[in-house]
Amino acid sequence: MDPDVKRVVAVGRAPTGQQHPKLRDIVHQDMWNFASIAADLSGIDACFFCLGVASAGMTEADYEHITYGITFAAAETLARLNSPMTFIYVSGAGTDSTEKGRSNVGAGQGKTENALLRLPFKAAYMFRPGIIEPLYGVQSKTKIYRFFYTLTQPLLPLLRHAFPNYILTTEQIGQAMLKSARTGYPKHVLEIKDIRSLSHG
Repeated sequence: MDPDVKRVVAVGRAPTGQQHPKLRDIVHQDMWNFASIAADLSGIDACFFCLGVASAGMTEADYEHITYGITFAAAETLARLNSPMTFIYVSGAGTDSTEKGRSNVGAGQGKTENALLRLPFKAAYMFRPGIIEPLYGVQSKTKIYRFFYTLTQPLLPLLRHAFPNYILTTEQIGQAMLKSARTGYPKHVLEIKDIRSLSHG
């Protein structure tokens, strides 16, 4: 863990499975209401919001209920408890800021991004990665993603070097998050090139 980080509060429906003296693992089932754990969410400098769901087989309404509903509920709570904080939201390449595109996924993520940028945070950054190469044993909880990564794992490092503007590693994204939380970034919406550049800075 980065020596500058004093504590990490991880909130999810299941434990992270990680052990570290600085880590507080909070299991919380109602992701649309954080009132019961508000005390644990105070005094936080930055939030790295990485929760997401695959849209396959979901209606537009159900997808928005999860993508927008959970994200905004968490962000609104954090903005109220920690107004001088930085909020970093991981959406994805192809997000539509106009909210009018043909893709329900892109439009839904665009609506979420726009809502976050209106909240009274010290700063808010929207990360839009494309394909993410997991490192250090990281595994997605989404079955179809795990299947994809199992098939492509031997090729991803080669593809990342050949097509650096399409593939990022989990480490690059994490480093870019820490850097933007510490020192900021000129743009509030970071595409793949921005994330890669920031991770090397």
